[in-house]
Amino acid sequence: MGFCPGLGPAIGVGSAFDCWSPQEDEPIYRMLMCLKPPHGHTFCLEPGTVADKSRIRVELECTCTAQLMVRPMLCFLHNSKEQLRKEQKPSLLHTLCTASYLDVHKTARWFQDLVRENKAIVRLLRSRYCLLTVLPSRRSCKVEIKHISGITMLIEMSLAVQLGDSDIFMSSQGREDIFIPSTTWTLNCAYAEAKFLWLMFNQTPDDTLLSCLQVCTRMLVGTGFSSYTLKTVEMHLLTTTPLSGWRRTDFLLRLGDIMRYLRCCLEEKHLNHFFFGNEKIPEEIVLPPALERAEPFNLFQHLAQDPAAHEQAMREFKELQQLLIIQLFF
Repeated sequence: MGFCPGLGPAIGVGSAFDCWSPQEDEPIYRMLMCLKPPHGHTFCLEPGTVADKSRIRVELECTCTAQLMVRPMLCFLHNSKEQLRKEQKPSLLHTLCTASYLDVHKTARWFQDLVRENKAIVRLLRSRYCLLTVLPSRRSCKVEIKHISGITMLIEMSLAVQLGDSDIFMSSQGREDIFIPSTTWTLNCAYAEAKFLWLMFNQTPDDTLLSCLQVCTRMLVGTGFSSYTLKTVEMHLLTTTPLSGWRRTDFLLRLGDIMRYLRCCLEEKHLNHFFFGNEKIPEEIVLPPALERAEPFNLFQHLAQDPAAHEQAMREFKELQQLLIIQLFF
């Protein structure tokens, strides 16, 4: 096929891997598959863009001086096109890109084929009486593994490009039912969020923080609020309140803080993304410089633009308050 991305370590994300999200009846094991640029290529976030969505430009590097140290290859920049065509496989620009940008759909199809053709995986599954099926998906690789006993396991592998040496990635994740350009990648902070929360777990007196997360995320099932919203609220509170206050005797107080913070954000139609321009991020969490310098990003912008959606959110918040009271005291 040509020059293809390398694969870095897989990162488990979501309810099947953390200990605070509500467990699904049939859990989907979601993973980020980290892509590394092949030799002679680099991945660059589109200049001047720091947002929840962006494009990844693929650029060619000179390999003239590296030829003695790495496997022999022609330089894409300095060897002639005719020589490259005859003697070397195509660059990534000619296989998985659209107009110099890494294409999600093409890259997902390449990875799906890679999984289908991995003979080691197929042999292992057959030895355990399993059947592997790659399910249709434009933006990820979804795999269904069926055991002869009837047990089914679903795995969704999203492709991801790490931003420098940071804990932030651009991911192929995206809804399949709405149009997203094939060269658009989505900001993914799941690893940084998990790293931050585990850091906080280790610094708080007991398991009250974990209990608050579990209560809040499970309470949201079936409501109009996402667990991501409550998690963002709790992460903001962790950087603005003393960690010594997250103890078992203060459990109800902390739950009250979370609900008050959410209510204020809903009333003001403003909830900042936790990692955009937040000066209170612990130094253990590595952010790309552009994200550190970025202006705050409002996760409730849609409420400011849509009065009907704001009214609905306020009604759902009142229902959420009642649900919390019932769960805690009845």
